[in-house]
Amino acid sequence: MLPLFDRNPTRRAPVVTLALILLNAAVFIYMLFLDAAQYEIFIYRFSVVPWEIVHAGQLPLSALQQLFGYPMASAPSKQVYVPLLTSLFLHEGWLHLLGNMLFLWIFGNNVEDVMGHAAFLVFYLVCGVFGTLAHVAMYSGSFNPLLGASGAISGILGSYILLYPRAWVWTWVFLFIVPVPAFVVIGLWIALQFVQGVISVGSGAVGTAFFAHLGGVAMGLIITAIFYPVLRRRRDALSLLSDEHWFERRSG
Repeated sequence: MLPLFDRNPTRRAPVVTLALILLNAAVFIYMLFLDAAQYEIFIYRFSVVPWEIVHAGQLPLSALQQLFGYPMASAPSKQVYVPLLTSLFLHEGWLHLLGNMLFLWIFGNNVEDVMGHAAFLVFYLVCGVFGTLAHVAMYSGSFNPLLGASGAISGILGSYILLYPRAWVWTWVFLFIVPVPAFVVIGLWIALQFVQGVISVGSGAVGTAFFAHLGGVAMGLIITAIFYPVLRRRRDALSLLSDEHWFERRSG
């Protein structure tokens, strides 16, 4: 089940959503021009390593050599807490980038429309950091770098399911593209993240950051629930404006 687009018009240009997509794409393209050694160091310096967050310091040289797979004379310089933000703009591979940006575009523009540009940006970053910390809490001893915008985008999904539960999302299901209510699409996605997260803990494998997704969506739900009365009024006002605009076009 892959969401492709929704039928949920916005009243304001989603400038923050577009800027985030462009920034993520620009960072990814920059990474393509790095050689293998520069690429690995860049990933390490700007992604989150759970062990480093917990211990408030860089990995010991022996662990870095194990991570990189070759001897090193010294450790690359790194501010271990800065990646809580910078890691949200790194992606490893085209599928990772395109999948995240597709979800960001489908669901982000409407949430930004309701929240406003500045509040949406803060919301995005808070959900991303909280998702990362959820992953760190589950895998505190891990040396594996964590990167990607998934935690932040998961927060957007949490907000969208509260604000637009019945919005139609055109979704690729097997060989067909069919409209599915947002609460079904996002609800099944959350359930899948939970099941896969439990399985990953049971197997001891640290692969896809399922708990970053769950942490992000949880924070998105919490923030949206807290401010729901205000957000609901804004959503309804925007919906009314959209209906009036449609009527004016039909009348003209």
